[in-house]
Amino acid sequence: MTSYIILGEIIMRKEIKAKLEEIVALLNDPEETVMDKEIKEKLEKIVAVLNNPEEIATEQETKEKLEAIVALVNNVMVDPDIDIEYCIPDVATTTDTCDVSGDPYILVTYAVSEYTRPTRKIRLTNTYLNNTAKAIANLVTFSIEQFKTEIDSVEMG
Repeated sequence: MTSYIILGEIIMRKEIKAKLEEIVALLNDPEETVMDKEIKEKLEKIVAVLNNPEEIATEQETKEKLEAIVALVNNVMVDPDIDIEYCIPDVATTTDTCDVSGDPYILVTYAVSEYTRPTRKIRLTNTYLNNTAKAIANLVTFSIEQFKTEIDSVEMG
């Protein structure tokens, strides 16, 4: 029992140290425009970790699950007409206009023609994240296939 408590404290210290390092890096980056809101959000996360250390494990599990989802979706979706961009903070952020304030999401673009490029945003809400990584990846790939079918049916008449 004592070893679990010590391990939890070590993880909490590492998490707090990592978050403080993020703030220091943000403040020291001459290229970055630092907003008070960003610093406040990061400090609130540190306070939340201190007040609720059990959430550290949950956040780490969620991060690992999201990493697995990205890997699984990348392995399954190899359609040259489909572009997939990720907006999953701390895991995969491949889109320039990533909105990190809300739920993580996957942005799917279907290149129908040179001028027609419809997009769909697949949000990874908490309801999604209650499933396994494989189940979520299956839901995402199914959603992408449905999106492609919808666009094809509109394009083909």
